[in-house]
Amino acid sequence: MKQPLKALILAMGLSLGSVNSYAISLEPLDKDFTLQLLGSGGPISDDLRASSGELIWWKGKSRVMIDAGGGVYLRFGQAGGKLEDLDFLGLTHFHTDHAADVPALLKGGYFFNRQDPLDIAGPEAGSTFPSMTGYMKALFDSDKGAYAYLNGLFDGSNGLFPVTITDVPYKSSQKTKVYQQDGLTIYALGIPHGDVPCLAYRIESEEGVMVISADQNGSNSGFVDFAKGADILVMPVAIDEGADEEVSAVMHSKPSTVGEIAAQVNPKLLVLNHWMGLSLKLKSESIKVVKQYYQGQVIAGRDLSSYPMSAVKEISNEQ
Repeated sequence: MKQPLKALILAMGLSLGSVNSYAISLEPLDKDFTLQLLGSGGPISDDLRASSGELIWWKGKSRVMIDAGGGVYLRFGQAGGKLEDLDFLGLTHFHTDHAADVPALLKGGYFFNRQDPLDIAGPEAGSTFPSMTGYMKALFDSDKGAYAYLNGLFDGSNGLFPVTITDVPYKSSQKTKVYQQDGLTIYALGIPHGDVPCLAYRIESEEGVMVISADQNGSNSGFVDFAKGADILVMPVAIDEGADEEVSAVMHSKPSTVGEIAAQVNPKLLVLNHWMGLSLKLKSESIKVVKQYYQGQVIAGRDLSSYPMSAVKEISNEQ
């Protein structure tokens, strides 16, 4: 094993301490610019993982979060993340395995003083799904919200910090800038996931570029252009190569499609996530299919694994 790859494994926390220490915390060793998977599973509990959620550490703090599916709230705490440090929350879409833990996460604002708003972005309304604004109102509206007691999030009252909300036009062929602060710029682009309004996110800095894709069927060629230049590309592998053609044509990408997309984007590191019970059983086979198309470094993500940009670039320089 090459030394840089050893450094990456250590940085991901794969050999940190005992089982007991893992259950309490698994913070990244490198927090300068690091992607951490909070949840790497799907919507069914048979995968024994938290649902989708990614945390991006920047300058030592938990600054950016993409998705907050079931179980991600717990993983956020285990990772050492702090809501008071979070500057941006981006939701890819409103399936429960990507958004169910939003109320639990935001309620934490009661327990510290914060004046700066939290920027939140998500897709515009479509099909049977609300916009990001509509979703927040359904949760926190003072009259009809499911959690009306947290309505202070809209204006920073009642002991809570304020949020700003961006509804992203997911049908646009152009990327939308959703955040820019302290050396980070984040863009969103719509990706095809059946009739579900869905987004991918691109996080740019002078240190490197990360692109996080949610569920998609791979039919939008514009995603490749959106993701090009990525040092780290995160792609879901919710289904296996033998999955029903109707599912793969509409909702999800087969491993071969993931491999084809990765080959065109050509990142330094491809992280596969959003595993489900069946896809985990066929994980080795799926990775082999991906590698038939993409010749770079491939890692199967797991909850709380982390990927520092410094280690990724070190590996690339050694190759």
